[in-house]
Amino acid sequence: MATSRSPNGAGVTIDRFSVVLVAVAATLWATDTYFRSQLVTHLSPTEIVVAEDGLITLFLLPILIRSAGELRKLGPRGWLAVVGIAVGAQSLATILFTASFQVAATYQVFAETFVLQQTQPLIAILLAWIVLGERRRAWFWPAVAVAILGVYLVLFAQDPGAPLSALQRGRLEVGLLALGAAALWASGTVLGRFALGAINFWSMTALRFTLALPVLVAIVLVQYGLSGFAHYRVSDFFPNLLAIALVPGLFALLLYYRALSRTPASLATIAEMAYPVAATLIASAPPFNQPLYPAQVVGTALLIGVIVFLNVTKERAAEISPAALKLAES
Repeated sequence: MATSRSPNGAGVTIDRFSVVLVAVAATLWATDTYFRSQLVTHLSPTEIVVAEDGLITLFLLPILIRSAGELRKLGPRGWLAVVGIAVGAQSLATILFTASFQVAATYQVFAETFVLQQTQPLIAILLAWIVLGERRRAWFWPAVAVAILGVYLVLFAQDPGAPLSALQRGRLEVGLLALGAAALWASGTVLGRFALGAINFWSMTALRFTLALPVLVAIVLVQYGLSGFAHYRVSDFFPNLLAIALVPGLFALLLYYRALSRTPASLATIAEMAYPVAATLIASAPPFNQPLYPAQVVGTALLIGVIVFLNVTKERAAEISPAALKLAES
């Protein structure tokens, strides 16, 4: 495993609390709501993502150049995993989820998008079993059920029957787009854990953003042409785009990949469920001031309890299995 430990023991601390820190990183992803709300009035989601990715690439390019020697450890399958993350989890997943939400808005079936997106941890657990050979003990499955229940209570506290109603009136394209986003985000967790068997978290983060940038630029050009880059204002970059790039982008992903390097993917994907919970709770704070329901407090407590439980009871986060490591380097 190409992860580093600092002499002062910080690396040991991260390893010990790795599941919790994956959840902290996922919570940081949700903070972009504060900054994104100032941009969506004149920028599309793709335009925001490409600007964020470009800024992070500028920060990480020197690191990527310095780690060129380490990148030789990535064999063809390792490179395929990294490209899959950059194209799928970093680029296409967000676009698919946004498209699902937009179509859902047309037919007023928002819950369909949200409930089908929650298949992400189940897909990730399946992929972790297939790709990484991860096997979980019997107590893991009740914990997964409690975590999913907790997220459900947070997302649908106002109307617990909303998913059933939405699915009954569901639109095929809404479901397919939401499931596609869930599958790509799930694969990003598993492929990231796979690639971290050969490279460190700095290189992994740098590759994710630099390889995604040309894909995102191409998507903007296809969607809007050159005019897609004419909507930015100087005031967009300071502080909003810069803040998105640094906090939910650069810092959160560095923390995420450092923690993921010592966390089985099947546990990390449950910790990542902190993202929709954090996003919902942030929406209840100023300036958004959406109502906060008692069921959301209960759901949040259930999810936190599961994450802490998984961190305490997780098996020693061993190296990537020899078979998976051989694949990454071959």
